[in-house]
Amino acid sequence: MRRLTGLLLFIILPLGVFAQSDDFGLDFTLEAQKKLSKQFSLSLEGEMRTRDNTKTTDRWSVGLGIDWKATKWLKASAGYSLLFDNNERISYFEGTDDEVLDGDAEAGDLKKCAKYWGTRHRFNVSLTFDKKLIGDFKFSLRERWQYTYRPEHTVSERWSYLDNAYDGKEKTYGSKGKNVLRSRLQVEYDKKGLNVTPYANVEIFNAMSLQKIRYTAGLDWKLSKQHSLGAFYRYQYVRDDDDDLEPNRHLIGVSYKFKF
Repeated sequence: MRRLTGLLLFIILPLGVFAQSDDFGLDFTLEAQKKLSKQFSLSLEGEMRTRDNTKTTDRWSVGLGIDWKATKWLKASAGYSLLFDNNERISYFEGTDDEVLDGDAEAGDLKKCAKYWGTRHRFNVSLTFDKKLIGDFKFSLRERWQYTYRPEHTVSERWSYLDNAYDGKEKTYGSKGKNVLRSRLQVEYDKKGLNVTPYANVEIFNAMSLQKIRYTAGLDWKLSKQHSLGAFYRYQYVRDDDDDLEPNRHLIGVSYKFKF
């Protein structure tokens, strides 16, 4: 029990260390799951997320997934998600820009900003290993490969911070693909007959370098055989994520799942 307490503290304490984050948002998820057999199940999930202290809708998404329970301790999954993002692309003045050379701006100053909604296509394949190691505490390790493709997008104009007006010029952002390995270690209290399951996890995103870390603590509440609710708190620490352009963020999430 002492070792378990130490592990839980190791997972949860960093939430307080990173108390000063850049942003706060909310996450709402709806999921429908259909069991096809003892081994296979399908799921359909929709998500809405906010940012800028909940003032701005950050993203809508819909995803389809399939799970295969290979053994009692091993599950394989695959899925696809369509993401609809509220983008904010900001550029900064460089030392070689004419405005900097003329003395009208300094290197590092805000240059131009484009705000637009755009799509991304995301594919993933996962393996999850789980086992009860100490009493009713279940430990799991999920390894997920994720590929995200962002199509080319053209905006009609951008806001110029120097001129305090739109520039009236088109700007094209090229297409981009990105591979990420997501490793998640989780512990949950899974007691038979208990309708509430608390859990905590830490997830690391790698793409040739450390991209970001997510610390999450929450609980799932089984209302009946078909209906369940979930709630969580998450802190996301971003180290180097040039694709999503996300800041460090606190998130409060609520979810509803229906099984049929």
